[in-house]
Amino acid sequence: MARPSSTSSTASSLAALVVAFAVASLAQPGAADLKLNYYASTCSNVETIVRGVVQQRVQATIRTVGSTVRLFFHDCFVEGCDGSVLIESTPGNQAEKDASDNKSLASEGFDTVRSVKAAVEAACPGTVSCADVLALATRDAISMSGGPFFQVELGRLDGLNSTASSVPGQLPEPNQTMDQLLAVFKAHGLNMSDLVALSAAHSVGLAHCSKFANRLYSFQPGQPTDPTLNPKYARFLESKCPNGGADNLVLLDQSSPAQFDNQYYRNLQDGGGLLGSDELLYTDNRTRAMVDSLANSTDAFYKAFADAIVRLGRVGVKSGRRGNIRKQCDVFN
Repeated sequence: MARPSSTSSTASSLAALVVAFAVASLAQPGAADLKLNYYASTCSNVETIVRGVVQQRVQATIRTVGSTVRLFFHDCFVEGCDGSVLIESTPGNQAEKDASDNKSLASEGFDTVRSVKAAVEAACPGTVSCADVLALATRDAISMSGGPFFQVELGRLDGLNSTASSVPGQLPEPNQTMDQLLAVFKAHGLNMSDLVALSAAHSVGLAHCSKFANRLYSFQPGQPTDPTLNPKYARFLESKCPNGGADNLVLLDQSSPAQFDNQYYRNLQDGGGLLGSDELLYTDNRTRAMVDSLANSTDAFYKAFADAIVRLGRVGVKSGRRGNIRKQCDVFN
């Protein structure tokens, strides 16, 4: 068989690189436009402004932390990190915010972004996007509650569309299998390590009883309670969520509910994951080792979470004609 010429080999290699680059670009459109200190010459004190407002909101209510973090996650997983989850519905359009999967997003997150955006607009009108405001507010809420401080890449534009119909199937669900969870993350350019690290967002915040009641009362025929639940914890949850009772709110982490920390992973080791998707991280052999590693080292947890949330912040970024900078986060310009 004739040996291919160096010219044809080089051409093939270049073609492969072009294809790989194109695939990567499709996976993270606009991410190349993000950079640190993006507003250095246009709104140099933006991070100071954001941090000051977030600190006030966190001091007013600890619910600010979990609500803001969850808002960022729900924004990025649907149409990318473009602030589209912040848009209010109108008579002619049901927005993402009112999709069934987003109905439980707490008002404290929206209020925080609204307050931060107003302060930023007062200092630097028409300069900083709502998507970037949400990304910065999320970082600050995390670091102010004991989590890692990390540099936030900036330069996102706000999305031009927000529809409830775009939400179904885009978010991880509490009763999904590991394969289903991994598929959701893969569809957004994220991997198994990102899944384990980002799940630590459940170290703060609350969940409705309806999100885990099946683990208490209808797990499977002949076995109403999920056997992976710590029995003592199961009895506690039954007291908070009586069968057929009100859809109450329960702390995701009973041990350190106001701290963004790796206690979340130690809870999993003890059968104390509230959602089925939480405990699955420990019962599935593919992810257990990473749970153990993050449970045993705060430094490892900080690094893994910071790396993962930076990658999440690159998902579906809008640039050019695909976005703009909203004057007000809940309405299109």
